[in-house]
Amino acid sequence: MSQKFERVQAGEKAFDWLLMLFSIGVLVEAYRIDGIPSLNSPGSFPVGLALVMIASSAVILFSHRHKRRDPRIRDARHEFQVFWKEHFQPHIVVFTLVAVAYLVAIVWFSFYVSTFLFLALLFIYYRQGRVISSLVIAGGSLAVIYVLFTLVFRVYLP
Repeated sequence: MSQKFERVQAGEKAFDWLLMLFSIGVLVEAYRIDGIPSLNSPGSFPVGLALVMIASSAVILFSHRHKRRDPRIRDARHEFQVFWKEHFQPHIVVFTLVAVAYLVAIVWFSFYVSTFLFLALLFIYYRQGRVISSLVIAGGSLAVIYVLFTLVFRVYLP
């Protein structure tokens, strides 16, 4: 009688443990707000969220304990290569780099200039070089953002 095991994706178990470590780190930082909080202290909500994160991570780790790696994956190095190939595809890397550049640019330029450039570049990239229509869509999107936040909600955007 053969057992059937569920398969985990490449890097999934490592991610599960990193999630648990991150959750513990959040609990430590939440505790540092004001020690053992009472229910109405500033640290009670972050501590509660951290405890929920730890409980969720524990449930995930427990549920994945019987899952096995794909037999085609030979070793940890090969698993890393499979993970890299699946999760760092060119369109994801381009978006990430442009998003980081946007976060840097928003400090140096106004919100509107950097947002227009961000939207325009991504529309041009994802629409495979359709420059004019991408610029029109980016401009229209920015106009909607301007009307909603500046005129309707009266929120100052940097």
